[in-house]
Amino acid sequence: MELVRAVIRPNFTEKVVSALEEAGFISMTKMNVYGRGKQQGIKVGEVHYDELAKTMLMLVVNNRDTQRLIDTIMEVAKTGSFGDGKIFISPVDAVYTIRTGESGL
Repeated sequence: MELVRAVIRPNFTEKVVSALEEAGFISMTKMNVYGRGKQQGIKVGEVHYDELAKTMLMLVVNNRDTQRLIDTIMEVAKTGSFGDGKIFISPVDAVYTIRTGESGL
């Protein structure tokens, strides 16, 4: 299993979530986050915005589904401009359902 964390532009959240649901990825955690990339924020006129609003989506999937998940996010969230976001992949050793105590997805 793998944990996929996608940091995307907030205005793409609903489109990405809908595309993921259509692709069969319905279980996810969504949160508003703030941060910056290599550009160290953005300057608009005389104002420098050190941190920008983003949305982070977190999904745990079977390894065989990871690339399809990445492709779905990239297809919908990519504008080709700076600030489109990042996707991070981490291994997951175990998953437990609190209510039942079951392990696995």
